Amino acid sequence: MMDMDVGESQPDRRTERAYIGLGSNIGDRERYLQEAVRLLQEHPEVQVTGTSGRYETEPVGYVEQDPFLNMVIRVETTLTAERLFEQMLQAEQMLGRKREIRWGPRTIDLDLLLYGDMVQDRPDLILPHPRMLERAFVLVPLIEVMKPHEPERAMELNRHLERAEGKEGVKLWTN
Repeated sequence: MMDMDVGESQPDRRTERAYIGLGSNIGDRERYLQEAVRLLQEHPEVQVTGTSGRYETEPVGYVEQDPFLNMVIRVETTLTAERLFEQMLQAEQMLGRKREIRWGPRTIDLDLLLYGDMVQDRPDLILPHPRMLERAFVLVPLIEVMKPHEPERAMELNRHLERAEGKEGVKLWTN
């Protein structure tokens, strides 16, 4: 197993709650989702504290591809947003992610949706995720995993979901 530690973290850093969106539409989609969660959980400063159900959804953007399995996980971490994002990119790479077509087919896609209350707009990382509120395939599992711990925030996101296109195409997936 490759070491996934990217740089040193600060031991006195406070813990932040973050939400990560996961999607896969190549090969064994469920296994790719499970492996991505496992790789993130293996980092000593990342604890997965909640997972949504898995939802099958039609592709957005580039539509000439197979349906996606999507889910959202909640993590508690002492990593900075940037370091957590680096861990996510490394997990994608380890699972064979190729970036050939924008919004194209992929073994795994990891998106940092929220990191605490952080708001930032940098070329490498925008928080909250810039298209999160437009995408039912993100909002449905995000609301599900957020609701028990942050009900007010989940209710606010639900208002966006009511206006989002494509919510009828987000179906709970059962294997």
